[in-house]
Amino acid sequence: MAPKSTPRPPRLDPVQLNNLVKNEDAFFGPGGTYDGQHFIRPSFDGVDLSSTDFLECQLDAPTFNGAELRGTRFRDTRLTDSFAPVLKASRTSWRDVEITTPRWGSAELYDSTWANVRIDGGKLDFLNLRAAKVTDLQISDCIIGELDLGGAAVTRLALINCRIGTLDIQQATLKDVDLRSTGFRTLHGVGSLAGAVIDEFQLGLLAPILAAHLGITVA
Repeated sequence: MAPKSTPRPPRLDPVQLNNLVKNEDAFFGPGGTYDGQHFIRPSFDGVDLSSTDFLECQLDAPTFNGAELRGTRFRDTRLTDSFAPVLKASRTSWRDVEITTPRWGSAELYDSTWANVRIDGGKLDFLNLRAAKVTDLQISDCIIGELDLGGAAVTRLALINCRIGTLDIQQATLKDVDLRSTGFRTLHGVGSLAGAVIDEFQLGLLAPILAAHLGITVA
């Protein structure tokens, strides 16, 4: 019997934040830079944050209702209890970021870039990572209505103890993607599963989909 394959886990380093300055700026606009700042319950509702940089920041309970984050960059930053019915954040960049218990409705994160990111807990109705570049991402203990990775390039992704309604990996390129401890009801793109690791129970659930994809008749 061939040895079981073990995916390489995401390479994750903890975010280190020191000597942060409390942000009391009531004005936020596009193209700004916030460095070494601590935001406590900031409201970005309806604000244009396009191409804004958050560097070594802590954002506690931020709200992004109707905010525009296209092209925003997050570096060495921690977000806790963030809330957004609709998160308009295409082409954003997330590097060395920790996101804890987010509550996002439709998270429009297509064409984004992710490197060394943790998402812990929370509930995401629709996580749209279509055509994203994902390297070293861990999502744990999270409820996701739909996770769209269509056309994404994904390396070292671990989904740990998550519950996913629909997982879409159509035309995705996967490498070291660990799905073993996560349940999903529907899978789109079974032909793109190469590079993912599943367990025997998941294989049993996927058997009818695999058979249909391969044109196998089970009698």
